[in-house]
Amino acid sequence: MFDRTALVAQPPLPMLAAIQRRILFVILLAMAFGLAYLLRGVIFQLFFAFLLAYALDPLVDRLEAAKVPRALGAIIVLLGLFTFFATVAFLSIPYFVDEVRDAARDLPTQVSTLEKRLAPWLWNTFKVRVPSILDLGNTIRERFSAEGPDTMRTVVLALFGTLGYVAVLLSALIIPVFALYLLIDFDRIVARAGALIPRRWNDYVRAFAKDVHVTLRSYVRGQITANLVLAALYALGLSFAGIRLAVPIGILTGMLGFVPYIGFMSGLLLAVVMAALDPRGVTIVVQVIAVMGAIQVLDGLVVTPRIVGRSVGLSPLEVLLTMMAAGSLFGFFGVLFAVPLGAVLKIASERFIQYYLSTEFYRKVSET
Repeated sequence: MFDRTALVAQPPLPMLAAIQRRILFVILLAMAFGLAYLLRGVIFQLFFAFLLAYALDPLVDRLEAAKVPRALGAIIVLLGLFTFFATVAFLSIPYFVDEVRDAARDLPTQVSTLEKRLAPWLWNTFKVRVPSILDLGNTIRERFSAEGPDTMRTVVLALFGTLGYVAVLLSALIIPVFALYLLIDFDRIVARAGALIPRRWNDYVRAFAKDVHVTLRSYVRGQITANLVLAALYALGLSFAGIRLAVPIGILTGMLGFVPYIGFMSGLLLAVVMAALDPRGVTIVVQVIAVMGAIQVLDGLVVTPRIVGRSVGLSPLEVLLTMMAAGSLFGFFGVLFAVPLGAVLKIASERFIQYYLSTEFYRKVSET
């Protein structure tokens, strides 16, 4: 009996085995991403602790080179960092509290003055009468007193996803603990991870890790430096303009510079509101807008290109898309880490494209 199935060319067994391995790899990769999404809260704590340990590792290495035990060096570095931030907070918080108290004390008078200037202009120009700002403020205060708790719960849910106050506080306390243990074993972790790389992939993986290392190092150090420079420029510029809360608004605007456009727009809104309440009129508003705009132009042309540079390799559009995607998946913490994650993913995609262009599947020309 003639077997017609014998006429059908069967794929060789090695090809079948390779296809099965690739399918299994894709399935395992999808499962790993799914598990990472389910454990995203813990993973982001570990990721932030790893970034902290990664940034502080050179300091610990220097102490270790000076014959200081690594565990003691890690404790010294973390305690030094905590002492620095505690000192800054101790010296700056009373000043900020006094500024806010003085602004709140003068706010009713400033609002009344603004209303007296604004109401006639709106009526003469647009024939529009607006309700009293003070009455509107009282209405908002009453509604906030009634609906405030629900509103705050909604805001917290929007910022932190399903995490509550306790979880956020525990996260902030757990991260330094994770960072301490990672700092102590950082070199051993890197060495063991390198030893697990298959030898045939060793050069490729090490080159990829080197690119990621250079990118993250440039981003972290450059972004911190750029934020400090911008905070000083905004605080000085707004102080020269002479508005209330100039230093707090300037520092807030500069330190939020790692979030594209959000920091500048928030600072501009706060500064314009403070300028509008100033009795000097429209002149101070124009000065504030000019100062904020000039510093933003200086940031785009000099500060960020010179300090951060193009080492991250992400365009503004790619940064915004990465932030939107990370924010949708991981909430507030996703926005915080969107740029470094996006830079790493771009490096991985570029190397994958290079590999794909070198494969026989891409280069093979059709025989028809």
